[in-house]
Amino acid sequence: MLGKYLIELEKVNREIKLGKSTVHILIDVCLKVERGEFIAIMGASGSGKSTLLNIIGCLDEPTSGSYLLDGQQINGLSDDALSRLRNRKLGFVFQSFNLLSYYTAQKNVEVALAYQNRKDRSAIAKDLLERVGLGHRLKHKPAEMSGGEKQRIAIARALSTNPDIILADEPTGALDSNSGDQILQIFQELHREGKTIVMVTHDQSIGERAERIIRFKDGRIDYGDS
Repeated sequence: MLGKYLIELEKVNREIKLGKSTVHILIDVCLKVERGEFIAIMGASGSGKSTLLNIIGCLDEPTSGSYLLDGQQINGLSDDALSRLRNRKLGFVFQSFNLLSYYTAQKNVEVALAYQNRKDRSAIAKDLLERVGLGHRLKHKPAEMSGGEKQRIAIARALSTNPDIILADEPTGALDSNSGDQILQIFQELHREGKTIVMVTHDQSIGERAERIIRFKDGRIDYGDS
């Protein structure tokens, strides 16, 4: 039976050493995200929200505290185990797109499937690009596309492994308002289909498109402003 919570963090701390000093980036963060929920993590620059997203995405690990992803304890897993978990459970969308400039739109999506040795990579990539409105741009490279189109490629790539969770770090930050709205519409459609979405944003109008807002301040969840 599937558990209610897909993401469970309990008293998560993240610290880094700078010389003899310790910088506390996350402080006693407790967060539970239900399966199929769409949440926005909001806060000023430097508040810790992107670090939290990296921990949820198994790209970083907490200094202390517990993290369960779909009931599995993440703390202490090997790099190979974390990589397999990311490939199976998580899709990433970044503000800077992180596309390969020498590949076409279709190839950028296909490359995410390379580790799964799927023979139908081409068909999957075409279907996903069609879904995000880029069926007519399969053979175009990122340099030939607008910011909104690049982000749609990134979303198609994130969806290519059919992950349970989409993690989006400022996905509209580099876009104009119209392109940003189109990206949010895609996220809302994915949410209606049952995807779990965790989105970091500093923009209140963007955050309000999620069903729940988690506010961050100085490395802590700010319950007073929730």
